[in-house]
Amino acid sequence: MRNWPLIPAIAALTLTGACVTDPVTGEQRMSKTGIGAIGGALGGYLLGDIVGGRHDRTEKILGAGIGAIGGAAIGSYMDRQEREIRERTAGTDVEVMRQGDDLILSMPSGITFATDSSTVQPEFRPTLDKVADVLDRYNQTYVDVYGHTDSTGSDAYNQALSERRADAVASYLTMRGVESARLEALGYGETQPIASNDTVEGRAQNRRVEIKIVPVRDSDRR
Repeated sequence: MRNWPLIPAIAALTLTGACVTDPVTGEQRMSKTGIGAIGGALGGYLLGDIVGGRHDRTEKILGAGIGAIGGAAIGSYMDRQEREIRERTAGTDVEVMRQGDDLILSMPSGITFATDSSTVQPEFRPTLDKVADVLDRYNQTYVDVYGHTDSTGSDAYNQALSERRADAVASYLTMRGVESARLEALGYGETQPIASNDTVEGRAQNRRVEIKIVPVRDSDRR
C-alpha cells in the first residue's frame, strides 16, 4: 500500500468546515477563519504561488496588453467573476471554491474526459465554453490548470495522463478566446489525492482537473 501525504485529506476536511452559507443567495463561501485554517492545514499547491512564478508570467501578461489590478479593486473584481462563474456553471458538477482572492474550479474527470482519454468530452464543452467566456471577459487574472489522477496504474502513466489532461483543458480555453499568456498547465499525477484511493468513490474524487484563477496585482510587476 502506498503511503500518501495526509495534508490534502486534512485540508479537504478543513475546507468542509470552513464554508459559510449566504442567507440570501444560498451560496457557500469561505469564512475568514476558514481561510486561515486551510492555509495552516494545506500549505500546498492550491495555496502556493502560480505555476512558473509571478515575475515571468506577469511580464508575458503585460506584454500581451493585459493590465494589472490595484489593491483596493481586487476584492470586488474577483467577487464579480466568482458570481458569474457560479451562475454559468450552476447545475453542473463543477465545484467553485473561494480562497482569499483566488478562485478554484474543480471538475471531476468523469464529466470532463472518457476513461484513459485526454480529449475533452463533447457533452462537457458547453460548460467549459461558459467558463472560458467569463475568463475572457475578466482577463486580469493568471489561470493555472492542474491535472490529477487516482492511484490505479503506474506512477509514470498517471503523471503523463494528468499532464495531457491539464494541457487539453488549457488548450481548449485558449481556443475559446482565453489569452495564452495567462495560462499554464501542470500535471500532478496521483500525488495530490483529496480522498482515499481505497474506495471507488474516493478514486472518482481524485480524478479531476482544477482551474486556479489568481488576480494580476499591480505589485506583481515590481
